[in-house]
Amino acid sequence: MRALLVYPQFPKTFWSFEKILELVDRKVVLPPLGLITVAAILPQEWEFKLVDRNVRAVTEEEWEWADIAIMSAMIVQKQDLAAQIQLAKQHGKLVAVGGPFPTSVPHEPLAAGADFLILDEGEITLPMFVEAIARGETSGTFRAAEGEKPDVTGTPIPRYDLLDFPAYDSMSVQFSRGCPFQCEFCDIIVLYGRKPRTKAPAQILAELDRLYELGWRRGVFMVDDNFIGNKRNVKLLLQELKIWQKEHGYPFVMDTEASVDLAQDEELLQLMVESNFSAVFIGIETPDEASLAMTKKFQNTRGSLSDAIDTIIRAGLRPMAGFIIGFDGEKKGAGDRIVRFVEESAIPTTTFAMLQALPNTALWHRLEKEGRMRKGDGNINQTTLMNFEPTRPLEDIAREYVDAFWRIYDPKAFLDRNYRCFMKMGAPFGKAEFKFPPLVEIRALLTVMWRQGIKRETRWIFWHHLFSILRHNPAVFVHYISVCAHNEHFLEYREIVRDEIEAQLAEFLAERQEQVVSIPVVIDVPVSVN
Repeated sequence: MRALLVYPQFPKTFWSFEKILELVDRKVVLPPLGLITVAAILPQEWEFKLVDRNVRAVTEEEWEWADIAIMSAMIVQKQDLAAQIQLAKQHGKLVAVGGPFPTSVPHEPLAAGADFLILDEGEITLPMFVEAIARGETSGTFRAAEGEKPDVTGTPIPRYDLLDFPAYDSMSVQFSRGCPFQCEFCDIIVLYGRKPRTKAPAQILAELDRLYELGWRRGVFMVDDNFIGNKRNVKLLLQELKIWQKEHGYPFVMDTEASVDLAQDEELLQLMVESNFSAVFIGIETPDEASLAMTKKFQNTRGSLSDAIDTIIRAGLRPMAGFIIGFDGEKKGAGDRIVRFVEESAIPTTTFAMLQALPNTALWHRLEKEGRMRKGDGNINQTTLMNFEPTRPLEDIAREYVDAFWRIYDPKAFLDRNYRCFMKMGAPFGKAEFKFPPLVEIRALLTVMWRQGIKRETRWIFWHHLFSILRHNPAVFVHYISVCAHNEHFLEYREIVRDEIEAQLAEFLAERQEQVVSIPVVIDVPVSVN
């Protein structure tokens, strides 16, 4: 069987970082870990080719070569997924799809022409698909039994050899699936459950060995939605990972995602730093405690969020934080409160979006029941309006969002936050053997210095902060200057957010005005008896 693995394109998002990747001649931040894991689970006598559409297009020769096209996608990739399904069918190919988006909304890829739906987690449903193929079937839907989740200790090493390594900035590794919390808006607990399942430490080390053997020497992102969901097991992993990193000369700088209660566990923080973790994404969502309680994110109400961020920075980890505006019951000025929190906490990089109801989440079901879901194409991004009717005017939320996003990513404000963060950041633990940086990285550094230190109005702030970091905290300098480069992305992306949200808002207000005008007005006139 010749299987062509196709990963659809992402639109421009917070995470796309095109302007930064251009500096170092790379195409994408992360590879399609799901598809290369699928390739590892499928029969290894099959032949595989992988095309990441974020790197390049599928060639005619590859369409001709394939017996079947296998695709995976998230919601944000839905438009290109539909286009690739249709293109595959035009070439006369069977099409199988899976991943978070088809699992949540299976009727949409079916409507686009998919033949097979391989839903839920592949360790369970891919063998069903293989059996159907062996029987000569040309369509089918494969689902796990209700509540059934695979034991990921049997998941094989992903087929990293299928990737075009130079195209990627970081590699992806997954330790766990699932999260113990119950946030109303989150689809992770719907897709993967609330009981975190983890791989064995030996599995993760074997995956890192494979990356090392293939010559990878850059960043590794632990893609778990909550890396510390099972603290006992993650500590067992880190005890071995820190030894592996030391024995191999700290070849990988690691990043991940975790809940804010990471700050309450000093041992866990220390183990992460010793294992060469450098950054962690944390879902703060909002500094408004009432909104956190409303959305059932209770883990963020058990202590000071700003103190937690400070603890994480001083331990040696750069925080990235997610924020959301538009929770039910939210009071006016939420955007200002988020900006104030970001500035006071000195968080350099924050994702920021209007609340969206993801399919099949508790929020989705509640809003459906209340009749508050808005009609639309279901595309969800940082550049789309809310897909439901909020409890305060949508136009107020949208304007606060655009204003706050613009202020957070003001070039001077960003550089100043970055500086304050790194000035108090603990030094990295692992020290890799010094190697002269490649020319592409030297060129990228000089480009950032030219644009931010000479060409733009940020010049005085840039040089003051740069030399101050070199003088007072030189151990974090490389990490610091790499985050300065993020300014290149956000200068453009904040304009995209402003333009697209304002255009959608204008359309929304026009539609609402038309609805108001079209409502017939009946005036009761008293009839004279004279």
